[in-house]
Amino acid sequence: MSTNKEIARSASLIGFFTLCSRSLGFIRDVVIARFFGTGMYSQAFVVAFRIPNLLRDMVAEGAMNAAFVPVFSEYAAKKSKEDFWHLANCLLNILLVILAALTILGVVFSPWIVRLIAPGFSSDALKFQETVRLTRIIYPYLLLIALSAYCMGILNSLKSFAISSLAPCFLNISIIVFAVIYKETTLGLALGVLAGGVLQLAVQIPMLYKKGFRYSTALKPHHPGIRQIRKLILPRIFSSCIYQLNLFVDTILGSLAHIVGQGAISALYFANRIFQFPLGIFGIAIAQAALPSLSHQALEDNLDNFKKTLNFSLIAVFLIMLPVSALMAVLAKPIVAALFQGGRFDAYSTEITSGALLFYALSLSFYSANKVLVSGFFSLKDTKTPLKITAASLLVNIVFNLILMYPLKLKGLALATSLSGGINFFILFHSLRKKIGPLGGRYLSRVFTKILFSSLIASAASFYIYGRCLVARSPLARVSAAALSGLLIFILGALILDSAEIKKVIQWVLRKK
Repeated sequence: MSTNKEIARSASLIGFFTLCSRSLGFIRDVVIARFFGTGMYSQAFVVAFRIPNLLRDMVAEGAMNAAFVPVFSEYAAKKSKEDFWHLANCLLNILLVILAALTILGVVFSPWIVRLIAPGFSSDALKFQETVRLTRIIYPYLLLIALSAYCMGILNSLKSFAISSLAPCFLNISIIVFAVIYKETTLGLALGVLAGGVLQLAVQIPMLYKKGFRYSTALKPHHPGIRQIRKLILPRIFSSCIYQLNLFVDTILGSLAHIVGQGAISALYFANRIFQFPLGIFGIAIAQAALPSLSHQALEDNLDNFKKTLNFSLIAVFLIMLPVSALMAVLAKPIVAALFQGGRFDAYSTEITSGALLFYALSLSFYSANKVLVSGFFSLKDTKTPLKITAASLLVNIVFNLILMYPLKLKGLALATSLSGGINFFILFHSLRKKIGPLGGRYLSRVFTKILFSSLIASAASFYIYGRCLVARSPLARVSAAALSGLLIFILGALILDSAEIKKVIQWVLRKK
């Protein structure tokens, strides 16, 4: 099987299970929105869950996977099975010690953590106390999700993607079940997070054992493989999660209600959940599926195959994400209203959430492409370059936040995140091209322009269709009809423009050569 087909198949598998997880995540968020709206208790839970959720995105979809896979892929290709699993046990025992210490410290210092994440909460004693209480309950999730990410990294290095992609479904199911049982009590949400963390870890262990893992007490901090991972992991934690770190900054500034308005943290959270849906299903799935192949190809003397794989992955991202981004922007308010409005999630909540979603949507393609480019750097075992670029992009985000939050309120925070993501993409691409030579930039630009033009036409048509679609009484049905119509128009427009990439996708779907 060719590398591109292998990536496409793996990405499809990851995307399918991620679709299941994100769909359950939407149900989870609808339950939270209806029970708590964008009020105090909703904001308390969002902030309390922000740190473990941040770590989840950093380790499960970024740093750990990106750091472990190249090293373990090399061991799988060049070392014996005994060496591979010995390294796996050494790493596991080191992680257990570090993560246990971090969990204890997090529980003890929760009040200071809340003050750091949400300084605006300090002026409201009830909100602050509720957030601290939830943080202490949820914090052990750090240990559970990091171990789950460890399992994912090992399995992915062995090109086993299914069960690790399915695992997040159990978190969403757990939160939904506990939320319904406890109803309008945030304790149910916190307990659901903990139970979900246990399930995410538990479902991966049988597959790990099936692949050959057997636990031992091996603990060698100076193991050559551990030294490689230690050298890579810290820069990768920072450089592989720019989007999540931007959200961290947004949370701090969003707590300043006197500047950005009431309910900003919850509005940004719900908007981000919608934004993350296509990003997780397609963007992260493509980058995650490409990483093992890129890691193997980076070991070759000639990097032509590496460049082809990277180019293929970027085109796949643009082909999927540009039309989705355009449709999400023009249908932001109908999407939010259809998914969340009801119960305590009122018209005001819809208004502020859809405003944030509109500006988040502008950078969907760039953040997806950033995942691929960062994977390229990581496969080459270059951590310094993306680290420097990410640091610069974070500074850009902070500057834009401080400039835009006053005139645009929470919309300014979302727009700043999008601008920093776009800048990050162009610098990453230029730096990678400078490092390994031409990446087909002109060809990618032509493809990007064709897809963008088709996407704009499709989004305009979709907005028009939504306004005229009076047959479907359900808001969700109207949004679905408009979005599907827009996607069909996008495909038609791309065919008229003679886009070879669209034709290849259609041929692949129809199983034609």
